[in-house]
Amino acid sequence: MSFGEITIVYDVVLIFLAISIGILAILLFISCKKKPIKAEETLQPAATICKLCACSYTLMDIDAATDGFNNRRIIGKGRLGTVYAAVMPRGKLVAVKRIHPRLVLSHAGFGFSSAIKCLSLADHPNIVPIIGYSEAPGERIIVMEYEGMLSLEFYLHHNPDGAALLNWSRRLRIAAGAARGIECLHQVMAPPIVHGCIKPSNLLIDVKFCAKLCDYGLQFLAPWERLGVVGYVDNEYWEKSGGASKESDVYGFGVVLLELLSGRRNEGGLIVTWALPLIKVMKFDELLDPRLVIPSDIKPLIRLAKVASACVGNSRPSRPSITQIVAILNNLEMEMCI
Repeated sequence: MSFGEITIVYDVVLIFLAISIGILAILLFISCKKKPIKAEETLQPAATICKLCACSYTLMDIDAATDGFNNRRIIGKGRLGTVYAAVMPRGKLVAVKRIHPRLVLSHAGFGFSSAIKCLSLADHPNIVPIIGYSEAPGERIIVMEYEGMLSLEFYLHHNPDGAALLNWSRRLRIAAGAARGIECLHQVMAPPIVHGCIKPSNLLIDVKFCAKLCDYGLQFLAPWERLGVVGYVDNEYWEKSGGASKESDVYGFGVVLLELLSGRRNEGGLIVTWALPLIKVMKFDELLDPRLVIPSDIKPLIRLAKVASACVGNSRPSRPSITQIVAILNNLEMEMCI
């Protein structure tokens, strides 16, 4: 090959390399332009979801936090399990619910961790956050935030001075807050979360008398358990096509309103048959909690009683939605505060 031919080949190679480098530079430029969009549209929401999702704890973590599930740390017992006050490694105080072994065995194949992760995404001032869980052979544990809150059940029925602390404005505040919490579960969450058992023991009250729902969405652990549920769900709940639903939650909320108004225990549903006739004939002197002075303006309490009646006195298709209830109670709360 002559010198001239070598020069031509060399020039062609240089041209080819220059074109290749140019194409590569263009591709890199396009790729760099796309990356911020991908990060903004895809990666950021995923990071947010992970941040909100419940953490997984080992059984050793929970055992250490509860001093080996020490009886002195028990702060509550219910149909689903026992609740312990626990201190996590960084000093955070939490509530640990240890599900009853018999319920664990009967739902051994259920996706417990997946269900708890979904429930932990519920974020609202009137909902107790689920922050973690633990799953081991024979053990299912839920970790929740704990701020030393007491239940509405305790204030109304177990503390002699508790009822007096809950004056009418505070009771309206509790009712409105609980309704907003239920609305978040029913209308904001996707898919919607059915609480399953709205009752005073599942409503915690903080130091500012703000109501916070707990034990939401856990009916899958005991779908047909009657203990602790009877009187707080409607008759349709026990039918084959029934079960827990938004409408049964509204019914339970109506029963809670009757307990707030009267100060009486539910006693397996008897409060409904006692209260509805009194509301119908407007005998509020017999209905309202005798431990409190009847206010001079009784109209907000009459409207609250009418809401309760609509919740428990109708069949599922005729009940108000929780959004309709929230609109009414928000107005009542503002009127009572004025």
